Amino acid sequence: MWKKLMKVFVIGLLSAQGFAAYGQQEPPVNPMDAIPDVMPFDIPVGLQITVDRAEQLINVVAAESKKRNWKMNIAVVDPSGYLIAFKRMDGAQLASIAIAEHKARTAAKYRRETKLFENAVNIQKFNYVLSLDDVIASRGGIPLVEGGKLIGAIGCSGGTGSQDEAVCKVAAALINK
Repeated sequence: MWKKLMKVFVIGLLSAQGFAAYGQQEPPVNPMDAIPDVMPFDIPVGLQITVDRAEQLINVVAAESKKRNWKMNIAVVDPSGYLIAFKRMDGAQLASIAIAEHKARTAAKYRRETKLFENAVNIQKFNYVLSLDDVIASRGGIPLVEGGKLIGAIGCSGGTGSQDEAVCKVAAALINK
């Protein structure tokens, strides 16, 4: 009986010492605790993109997609994320209609490319990003910034993320100079 009690006492003592030593260690550094000097993605909002310009961008994406034999859904939104213009190319996936709009809306509301959300989840393992309202962690949403001001965003969906991003960037390059 004494041997059993002594064994429990020794194990408890060693465990307590282990916890005490663990409690004295410095906690790991969280990169999210870094405080940047400037606010990231602090892009002022400008006048919203016009319907005519939005349709021009959509036609650029459609032409580039057609050259590559890719069938895309293309959405352009205003700075608040509301739809200005949309096109579904013949044969484009029906499910990608909502995804194209979602990518454009996310790029506008968060003032950054949706690829950054994809990287945050897939590379940095910041899975909490998926709990943010109206976020899509898939490339293919690009903010449209003219004269340093956000005028809207474009979103493409129908191919792989990299295909969506490639055709979106062709059109966005006409404004984002």
